[in-house]
Amino acid sequence: MKVAIYGQYYKPEDKEYLEELFQILEKNAIEFVIEQNYFLGLQKEINLENTQTFSSYKELNASFNFMLTVGGDGTILRAVTFIRNSNIPIVGINTGRLGFLATVQKDEINYAIEQLLKQNYKIKERSLLSVSTLPKIKSLKLLNFALNEVSVSRKNTASMITIKTLIDDEYLTSYWSDGLIISTPTGSTGYSLSCGGPIITPQAKSFALTPIAPHNLNARPLVITDDTIVKLKISGREDEFFLSLDSRITSVNCNTEVCIQKADFNLRMIQINNQTFIKTLREKLLWGQDTRN
Repeated sequence: MKVAIYGQYYKPEDKEYLEELFQILEKNAIEFVIEQNYFLGLQKEINLENTQTFSSYKELNASFNFMLTVGGDGTILRAVTFIRNSNIPIVGINTGRLGFLATVQKDEINYAIEQLLKQNYKIKERSLLSVSTLPKIKSLKLLNFALNEVSVSRKNTASMITIKTLIDDEYLTSYWSDGLIISTPTGSTGYSLSCGGPIITPQAKSFALTPIAPHNLNARPLVITDDTIVKLKISGREDEFFLSLDSRITSVNCNTEVCIQKADFNLRMIQINNQTFIKTLREKLLWGQDTRN
């Protein structure tokens, strides 16, 4: 077995869990390759002699069985930029906070590796969004996809922007707001939820449009099928607006048309220990904790 390991940065409080992870991998003769920047932080505190590294998505090929991410959900979002359309499944080890995606807890690392070796797991497909613009934007040439959401928002102004929205080339409405979020089912528990959007189960073939602080109270979130093409045209007092794909932000001229649709590939997430989405919802949102029920 061969695995890639990715983390955003090393945290001293994670040292004992990382040492345990590497010991388990070596004990089971599992070959591991660490992302280069993460490795530079690790090697100062942990003995990792003769460890291989990778620095580009081009180095992750079919020889890898899994990618292990160490961190929270944000770490998985960044890991997607390495995984792309390679179909390498992701196993998220949660050393962060909430953990809707990173569901393997720090004290479950040994158990998780055992289950991977026994092939006792399920693979869950997660849909992504892809973005194109007219005219084209160079920064989107290679990284034009998002696992959680694509959003447009105002830039350098306290004034709202107007977002003319078309659904399959049919005019929907013009949102007068701070911005608009187009969310996948995976992203429905993130930014969209904090703006009043709906929670969507991961296997639902849907996306959600959630306005950010709309001026009109009748501007409500809308759930659409995931084969829908959404086109946005933005206008406002400033010449530019922000376009965000997960945590990656770029400035875009207001004359630019933004087209959002389902990406032509999915992300493969590993589910271990019956940690279902419904179970995660109950735990993270404290559903069913009211003693009156």
